Amino acid sequence: MKTVILRCAAAFLLLLTPACDKNSSTGAGQGNNGKIKIGFLVKQPEEPWFQTEWKFAQKAADENGFDLVKIGATDGEKVLAAIDNLAAQGAKGFVICTPDVRLGPAIVAKAQQADLKLVTVDDQFIGADGKLMKDVHHLGMSPRDIGYQAGELEIAEMKKRGWAVADTAVCVSSFEELDTAKQRTDGAQAAILASGFPKEKIYNAPNKTTDLPGSFDAANVCLTQHPEVKHWLIVGMNDNAVLGAVRATEGRGFGAGDVIGIGINGTDCQSEFEKSAPTGFFGSLLLSPNRHGADTTMMVYHWVKDGVEPPKETYVKSATFINRDNWKDELKKQGML
Repeated sequence: MKTVILRCAAAFLLLLTPACDKNSSTGAGQGNNGKIKIGFLVKQPEEPWFQTEWKFAQKAADENGFDLVKIGATDGEKVLAAIDNLAAQGAKGFVICTPDVRLGPAIVAKAQQADLKLVTVDDQFIGADGKLMKDVHHLGMSPRDIGYQAGELEIAEMKKRGWAVADTAVCVSSFEELDTAKQRTDGAQAAILASGFPKEKIYNAPNKTTDLPGSFDAANVCLTQHPEVKHWLIVGMNDNAVLGAVRATEGRGFGAGDVIGIGINGTDCQSEFEKSAPTGFFGSLLLSPNRHGADTTMMVYHWVKDGVEPPKETYVKSATFINRDNWKDELKKQGML
């Protein structure tokens, strides 16, 4: 009789005990293995830049004992599905470079619904009013400052070569639909104009797509419209924007001695520097995927773990110039080789 009473009491106590939710069993923001879990979503997972960001984000996760979930989210549908996936896994935050900055309001709403901390990297969200969403935490380069640096380098090399302004023009390989891209090319043009270069000799080549073929096609149109130009300066939003335009000049018979192309990123041009002979792609501004990958991930980690909210905006305002002579040394310094 005593045994029956004890069993009934135990059963009654079990009924009174509330079930533990997934967070209370492992600690808030932790996955099933007891570790904090953070996502890292990128728009072009096959690109070297994003691969390197992931590499340093993973290094930060390994060194600090949290889990990193790397997701390639190449369109809006995949982004929203990825956020649901992270929430289902017990993640408590994520870093994202969105495939479309206009998805910002939808991503923020989704993240808030899932109670996920959010930091954007590289590209800032655009709100419904067409303005940057400065209330969303962001780390990236200062695009106008980086572009300005590229423009200054273009003019310095032009002067070094002794090109006459009368024989020279600028091809701006642009993609103005993306605010970051526009700020970079606007900055480059501002530096070129500040040197006294005539505005009427700066020609816009609007890209339809943000890849090398898109730049190639746009530059071809520009070259066709201006057959009188003997020397070309080429600026663009990134390495591929400049590389596409350089390929177009090669198709028109321009050699390395008559083209100065300076890219931005420094991760998509390494094979160009390895070629046996120089090309019109003169150099690139090496940004720091180390900072973009590791620092953003650590921002989310400390926000979740320690309650330390990161700054709303963190900007990198300069980059390292690399060319055929120094690129390997500079990449080694940053742990990218």
